[in-house]
Amino acid sequence: MCLIAVAWQTHPDYPLMVLANRDEFYDRPAASAQFWEESPDVLAGRDLSAGGAWLGVTRQGCFAALTNVREPGMPQGVRSRGEVVSAYLLGNESPAAYSERVKADGGHYSGFNLLASDGDSLWWSSNREADPRQLGPGIYLLSNHLLDTPWPKVKRLRAGLMGLLPQTNAEAMLALLQDGQAAADSDLPDTGIGLAMERLLSPAFIRTPQYGTRASTLVMAGHDRIGFIEQGYGPDGLLERSEFAFDRQVIV
Repeated sequence: MCLIAVAWQTHPDYPLMVLANRDEFYDRPAASAQFWEESPDVLAGRDLSAGGAWLGVTRQGCFAALTNVREPGMPQGVRSRGEVVSAYLLGNESPAAYSERVKADGGHYSGFNLLASDGDSLWWSSNREADPRQLGPGIYLLSNHLLDTPWPKVKRLRAGLMGLLPQTNAEAMLALLQDGQAAADSDLPDTGIGLAMERLLSPAFIRTPQYGTRASTLVMAGHDRIGFIEQGYGPDGLLERSEFAFDRQVIV
C-alpha cells in the first residue's frame, strides 16, 4: 500500500474505518480481494509474485495493512514485506505482541510501516522507527514515510476524510482515493528520487503507463458487522469492483 487513512474509535457505529490505495507496477501479478481458500477466515488480496498481502481483515475483526518506506538506493530485504501482513492475519497473536516481534525481525525486510488491530486496539510499527506504538482514538495517515508525515497527499486525504465524518458515505470515501491532483513543486518532499518522480507520485491516485494505483479499498468495521469494498484498476481505468459484508465472529 502507498496511502492509508484510518479513523480509529472516532465513530459510534464503526470503530475502525480504513481508506487505502495500493500503488504497484501493472505487470506485477496479484489476486484481488477474496476469502482465501486455504484460510477462509481471511479476506485479502494477494501478491502472486511473493505470496504476501498488502491489506486484509478476518471474520473475527482483525485488520492489518502495510506501506513501503521510500528509500532509494537501499539494498532489498531478503524477505517480502507482504508476509508481514499475511502472517498477522493467519496467526493468533495480539497486535502488541506481533508488532514487537516484527520490529525485532525487521532487518530481514526493506522499510515498511505496519498497522495491526484486533478490533480492540490498534498498533503502528515500522522497521525504520524505534518502538511500536499503540494508537489512541483519532485519524491517522500513512504514505511512504513514517506515521502522519505531512506529505501533500496525506494532508489532502486527511482533510477530505475529516470533511466527510461523521457521515459514512462509502462512495464519497472512495472518491477521496481517486484524487489525481498533483502537488505544487514547492510542497513536494525530497526523498531522493528527483523532482519529476516526486511530482508524478504526489497524487493520492497515480496513473502512468507502467505504474499506478492498482486497488482502492474501503473497510468499515462495526461492532457486529464488517463491510469491505475493493476497486481494482489497470492503466486504462477501473477493472473490477468487489463488495463483501459479513458478521463479525466472536472469539471464545
